[in-house]
Amino acid sequence: MIEKYTLNTTRAEAFADFMVDTLNKSALSLMISIGHRARLFDTMHALNYATSEEIAEKAGLHERYVREWLGAVTTGGVVEYSPETKTFHLPPEHAAYLTREAGADNMAVFMQYIAVMGEVEDDILKCFKEGGGVPYARYHRFHDVMAEDSGQSVLSSLESHILPLVPGLTDKLKAGIQVLDVGCGSGRFINKLAELFPESHFTGLDLSAEAVGTARAEAASLSLQNVEFVEQDLSDFDQKAPQAKYDLITSLDAIHDQGKPFQVLKGIYKALKNDGVYLMQDISGTSHLEEDMKHPIGPFLYTISCMHCMTVSLAQNGEGLGAMWGEETTKEYLHRAGFSSVKTNKLAHDIQNNWYVVQK
Repeated sequence: MIEKYTLNTTRAEAFADFMVDTLNKSALSLMISIGHRARLFDTMHALNYATSEEIAEKAGLHERYVREWLGAVTTGGVVEYSPETKTFHLPPEHAAYLTREAGADNMAVFMQYIAVMGEVEDDILKCFKEGGGVPYARYHRFHDVMAEDSGQSVLSSLESHILPLVPGLTDKLKAGIQVLDVGCGSGRFINKLAELFPESHFTGLDLSAEAVGTARAEAASLSLQNVEFVEQDLSDFDQKAPQAKYDLITSLDAIHDQGKPFQVLKGIYKALKNDGVYLMQDISGTSHLEEDMKHPIGPFLYTISCMHCMTVSLAQNGEGLGAMWGEETTKEYLHRAGFSSVKTNKLAHDIQNNWYVVQK
């Protein structure tokens, strides 16, 4: 006999409130994404209380759309409203997390992922029923958003926080070394390094033709002669990697996306010089769901994993590790690939990633 369960009405009502709040905030994330892309938050930050007409004119947008957008972000508590003057105001405390001026604190950038993931919902649902995965090519704007995300969280702290993780690395880059970036995406990270350190040579590898094309275009616009980008499927990188060629190898949130992540890490081990360093950025999960429940953006990271990271790997007939494979599993893979030294670092401004300094 199954014991009859008595509904806890207080708990049920609290969950109903939770669901209403989730509905509102899910909708608000789309409006924040649009506000970021249309530069509405940047525009409002430069204004005091202003009408929808004044905001639209300043932003170069159609007033009717701006007015409706203002309705959403005002009822959502993002923007303040004065009924007497029918004017709107972005408080400086909110602007500190919504404008490009905020740099690494700009949370509006991350809201773009919600819209990007929403575009593949039908594809993901089909995979729930039939298995398989959704390939990179189905993701509109994903590389653009990733590049912007990386630009504010990585490039802004590259010289001040990231390079110093490896003692003496900056001096070596100035003198001239060989650098490989695995899963380079749109290439903003490696192009920035190439710009800063003209004596070093940089190579970027990525599966996506679109991303590689973007990276090459940026390199050309900067007149960089010390960087090259190669479109390459890394599934068999353990077989195709050159022997002990690179002084520094990097990967930024890229390994867990790979179809064959272990083979990629074995290839990195093979390509790294004996005294070289592998600098690996990856998601700061724990490998244990009960611990990940404490993560401040756990639901977001698991959603991105389900709707992108895991599925693009499965689309390559891969492991489908997912973004939340976690530090414990990451270290296990690195040690299995041959690395003996793995040091985990966390940066105060980056709550979603770990930085691993890895050596043979």
